Amino acid sequence: MAVQAKKTAMSKFPLRLMPSVRKKAESHSRQEGVSLNQFINLAVAEKLAHLEHDQWLERRPKATAALTARALEILNKPAVTEAEEADRIPAGYTQQRKAANRGR
Repeated sequence: MAVQAKKTAMSKFPLRLMPSVRKKAESHSRQEGVSLNQFINLAVAEKLAHLEHDQWLERRPKATAALTARALEILNKPAVTEAEEADRIPAGYTQQRKAANRGR
């Protein structure tokens, strides 16, 4: 027995846009090489992602001094293995960083 994939039904939704908004959307969709429908779908999806991200930021635990100290403790632990050449910090960088922190 073959497994059939579920089909997502696309619904029609009458959308009224102000003429100036529609002209700009059409112009940008042409520049992107997509249909106006695809452009609007992507714009709505991006807005939803932004809103969901904002909600996630509100729900996530806030940084505390204890959490920050623990994170810095973990980051400051010496590495178990030697860093690869491409991952090594240039010698001059450490000196510049220390000098920049003194000014604070």
